[in-house]
Amino acid sequence: MDSAGTRRSLAGLLGTWGLTRLVLLLFVFKVFVFPGPDVTTDVSVIYQGWYDTLRHGTFPLGDVTWQYPPAAALPVLSPALLGFLSYAQAFFVLAFLADLVVLLLLLYAGLRPGKTLRGTWVWVAGVPLLGPTVYARYDVMVTAVAVAGLLAGARHPRVMGVLVGFGAMLKVWPALLVLGARKRGAWGWAGGTVAALAVLFAATMPGAFAFLTFQRDRGTEVESLGSLVFHVARHFGWNGRVLLNYGSVEFLGPYVTLVSSAALFLTGVAFGWLLLWRLMATRFLPNTLADAAFVTVLMFTATSRVISPQYMVWLLGAAAVCMCFRSSRMGLPVGLVLAAALMTVLEFPVWFEHVVASDTLGITLLVLRNGLLVAACVLGAVELWRSTVSREPVPALPAQATRTRETSTSS
Repeated sequence: MDSAGTRRSLAGLLGTWGLTRLVLLLFVFKVFVFPGPDVTTDVSVIYQGWYDTLRHGTFPLGDVTWQYPPAAALPVLSPALLGFLSYAQAFFVLAFLADLVVLLLLLYAGLRPGKTLRGTWVWVAGVPLLGPTVYARYDVMVTAVAVAGLLAGARHPRVMGVLVGFGAMLKVWPALLVLGARKRGAWGWAGGTVAALAVLFAATMPGAFAFLTFQRDRGTEVESLGSLVFHVARHFGWNGRVLLNYGSVEFLGPYVTLVSSAALFLTGVAFGWLLLWRLMATRFLPNTLADAAFVTVLMFTATSRVISPQYMVWLLGAAAVCMCFRSSRMGLPVGLVLAAALMTVLEFPVWFEHVVASDTLGITLLVLRNGLLVAACVLGAVELWRSTVSREPVPALPAQATRTRETSTSS
């Protein structure tokens, strides 16, 4: 891209980011009212309640909604850095700044040789599709750490390991990012960081790992893939209930344990496939680490018994890093994830009452969103296998083919 074209693209990116993020801030600060239930209550009620406990040096031991690794205390406590604002206002500003950090990381990566700004556009366009929920959860902060780790992975595996380990102690899922790492340094430093932080928190704050016992009695969350069984079954006499349980709206009743176990089984199958891929892969390209991370997070999200809207932020971060690489062939799965993000904001919060009621609109939205995620899983897995395991040569992308012909002609 020439310098004039680069400047125009940057102006478009920054302008779009600024405008969409201003709108998100106006929603979370309640200048405008977003349709559906108020997504900011998690911050003003739940997070602030945890804050009041954590600032006294202990974890919320009696609160079963605290289901996070000990380093999650850091983003919950972080609004104290902006003491001149209320807790909720400070949290929204910090979430906005985390979003800005991701933008800058992707811009820096996208402007390097062999990279592209497509990844930055995925983030810029994808986040507003999820609505104000992005700024009302701490997942955007975790995603900033994960994106930094992925981008560092190819050249600085130790840095990646530290960032991934820290991210895993914030919300577990960044641990999945090291699966595609070829150098042992990333694995070793990730494990070492997790161990060091675990010892630190266990020694300084009571109840650091109490969250591990708060997951046993969970049901099947109403937005998950498995929940579709009960959404349909309610129309044929299933006599279970929909309740706020362990911090999310879940199905409870007959056969819920069976469906939850089936979800765990699917997660195990996904993990087995990923291990097989890792053992069989022989061709590691510059984009393989990011592609593998995207597919891994996608698989574990789609098969989870809980698919909260903020989980989509993880996918957008991993997808954006994939699209920074010109050689990545994850364009179609990433497009499906973007479509799933749009379906997500429609099912929560816009028409969440229809999801809870299991009516035609609610079921249709879930079928579309979860169907898009499953399709992205399958296509992403096929492409990852094809590009790294298959003995057949991988066809060049159109841009690569053009450059090859130009090189041959000039020689």
